[in-house]
Amino acid sequence: MMDNILFLSAPITVSILMAGILAYFGNHILTRGIIFIDIAVAQIAALGTMIGLLFGLTEESSGVQLVSYVFTILIIAMFALTKFRDQVIPQEAIIGIIYCIGLGLAMLLAERIPGGSNFISKTITGNLLWVTWDQVLNSLILFLVISIIHLFFWKHFIAISDTKNGLPYSLWKTRSYELIFYITFGIVIVKAVPIGGIFMVFILLIAPTAAATLFTRSWKK
Repeated sequence: MMDNILFLSAPITVSILMAGILAYFGNHILTRGIIFIDIAVAQIAALGTMIGLLFGLTEESSGVQLVSYVFTILIIAMFALTKFRDQVIPQEAIIGIIYCIGLGLAMLLAERIPGGSNFISKTITGNLLWVTWDQVLNSLILFLVISIIHLFFWKHFIAISDTKNGLPYSLWKTRSYELIFYITFGIVIVKAVPIGGIFMVFILLIAPTAAATLFTRSWKK
């Protein structure tokens, strides 16, 4: 019994950490109506990793993670900058385009990388049971840094999320806050998906907020 508890202690701890940070982001994602953005970001992150593998980097190396982060930040920055006062194209459509392009390119690259198809499967299932305490500590530090950033800007992020039509600030001021929001969101997704997989990350992002919304619309609650 004790052996099982010790074995599961790291997966349980990292699950709690992910649930906390993803549920917070889920408030914004659900309010904005961009439900599937995490899947699109996860797919772009996987594509960035596969590009790193194509250049000969190992899957767990810091180099391939850096490529994945850079690739994701560039794409999600483009998404943040598509915010307009009069939104002609719904951002959900842009999310769908990003996801389909990312998935298509990943499938093409999978044929050129040894074990590429297995890597695509791992992005879906994750590696939760085999997470190490080093990964838990790294996740804790990263999530704390992201949380501190959001403590400074939370009023602005909420104002943008709550504005259904138009923009709460000038166009470029709104885009600046959006850039900070989406980059931090992308970093969290890139960190969480290899651990929990796309399905678990999606559930932790959407389900807690969806359940809470049945009882209250208060951000604090």
